[in-house]
Amino acid sequence: MSEIVQYQVQQLVDSGQTVQISLVEDVQTEPVSQKQLMLEAINKKLEPELRDQILPFLEAILQAQPTIAIKSYAQTAITISMPKRRYERMGSPQVGQRLEINIKKV
Repeated sequence: MSEIVQYQVQQLVDSGQTVQISLVEDVQTEPVSQKQLMLEAINKKLEPELRDQILPFLEAILQAQPTIAIKSYAQTAITISMPKRRYERMGSPQVGQRLEINIKKV
């Protein structure tokens, strides 16, 4: 079974003869507001009658909470060392660029 995964170049170390590339799995996460997370937690914990009384106050208090990116996915990280010539044949990928890696058991 084969799985092709895209990785983003996070760090490059060029020592002249060899290049070391640190990659992290390229995963897109969707922004979630702190307000949304708090309200969901409260909805799970409180009785319906109490929740109906408290929610309007909490929504007013939490209105100004910022939107943050929540990473709910454990990313795979890979570090590869290779001869500089091979790195150059790959097109010399730079930090922030994406690579596709095919991982399979042989």
